[in-house]
Amino acid sequence: MSLTARFEKKTFDFKRPSGTSRGVLTQKHAWFIYLKEDDFEALGECSIITGLSPDFVDFDQYEAKVKEVVANISYYVLHQEELETYPSILFGLEMALENLKQKQELVYFPSDFTTGQLEIPINGLIWMGEKQFMYDQIQEKIAAGFDCIKMKIGAIDFEAELELLSFIRSNFSKDEIEIRVDANGAFAPEDALEKLERLAAFDLHSIEQPIKAGQIAKMRDLCKSTPLAIALDEELIGVYGTKRRELLETISPQYIILKPSLHGGIVGTKAWIALAEELNIKWWMTSALESNVGLSCIAQLTALYNTNMYQGLGTGQLYTNNIESPLEIRKGKILTKID
Repeated sequence: MSLTARFEKKTFDFKRPSGTSRGVLTQKHAWFIYLKEDDFEALGECSIITGLSPDFVDFDQYEAKVKEVVANISYYVLHQEELETYPSILFGLEMALENLKQKQELVYFPSDFTTGQLEIPINGLIWMGEKQFMYDQIQEKIAAGFDCIKMKIGAIDFEAELELLSFIRSNFSKDEIEIRVDANGAFAPEDALEKLERLAAFDLHSIEQPIKAGQIAKMRDLCKSTPLAIALDEELIGVYGTKRRELLETISPQYIILKPSLHGGIVGTKAWIALAEELNIKWWMTSALESNVGLSCIAQLTALYNTNMYQGLGTGQLYTNNIESPLEIRKGKILTKID
């Protein structure tokens, strides 16, 4: 059996410019690794977010690495650990290899999820923007049957964000709608605690990354004294091997959020989960703006774990030119549609 490999770059266009605290996104780039054995061509996605992915410097550097992996595919299949510091490329390769094992289009980890019997509850994502735009999105998500919403904060005026939260809570109790907020590191350490105290008044589930990553002692102190559960996200980027345990034991967060493209591929994500469970830290999985290819793999990986947490797997509807897949979002849950 001979294995051949190729890659292809694809650009996805957002249906509408999507605001984060790192700026507005209009396009998303991904490189697809194709592995062919016998008559089956498997597919994996290497997905990056500019300014966040630890393995992306620029297009030339990144594509050269993808090209190198594809040109030396037999070597990298046997030495995947050499891609540890290239988590998105490692994830793309792992994905293609899992798909090759299954020899079934877009099937990576077969389970009740891939046969349409299991649905995974997800959060509805509210993008940043003008207050009215955010308000409209919240109404839309609630009407669509979501009972957990995630709101990005830190880009508009903090008081306006509190007003939005106040509006949601005046209409829906915490038993009706779970609210998560994501600050993407937007708070200054000196006033973070005060902001967390004000946010906690709205019965929120958690806040992601209140302060910028890399301020370990400050984050540890925040996690110790916070009135609102803290979830680490960017903090986990670029942390490998034994450093993972060190980080979790030092900071002792309430939650961690896992994105295979950023946090070590499939192997790294499984390592984070094992550690979190050992240390009684809860976790959930989130896609990092992957197309439906990466999203399929992440959802299928999530389904292997017995978790009833809401997951961050609703990004498949973002693009005008997404890749076709059997994934569907119905009443706040993601599922595999079986014809």
